[in-house]
Amino acid sequence: QVQLVESGGGLVQAGGSLRLSCAASGSIFSINAMGWYRQAPGKQRELVAFITSSGSTNVADSVKGRFTISRDNAKNTVYLQMNSLKPEDTAVYYCNADVGEVVADSRATWNDYWGQGTQVTVSS
Repeated sequence: QVQLVESGGGLVQAGGSLRLSCAASGSIFSINAMGWYRQAPGKQRELVAFITSSGSTNVADSVKGRFTISRDNAKNTVYLQMNSLKPEDTAVYYCNADVGEVVADSRATWNDYWGQGTQVTVSS
C-alpha cells in the first residue's frame, strides 16, 4: 500500500510564504506525474500545479508567478513553494501522484493516490 503524507500547511498573513511537502512511501518502483490540488469551502477541487517525472511543470493561472512546484525523485517527494499568498489561496491542499507499485506476486500496477490534505489559511 502506498501512502502520501503532506506537511507544511498553516496560518499565514497575506503576502507571506509557505512550503508544502508531500512524501510518498510504500512499495514504489516509479512515480509519473505528481501534483497539488486545492479545495476551498463551497468550491470544487481545482488543480494548482503538477510536475512530470522529467521535471516539466504546469501551474494554474491563478497562482502563476507566485507558486512553484518541484520534486525530489530520490525521496519520492513533491514540494509547493507558495509566495505572496492571498486570502483567496485559503483552502485544503491535496497532494496527488500516479504511482507504479509492486503488489502481490511481484506484479506491478499503476494507481492514483491522494494525500489526506493540509489546511492553508491566509489572513488579510
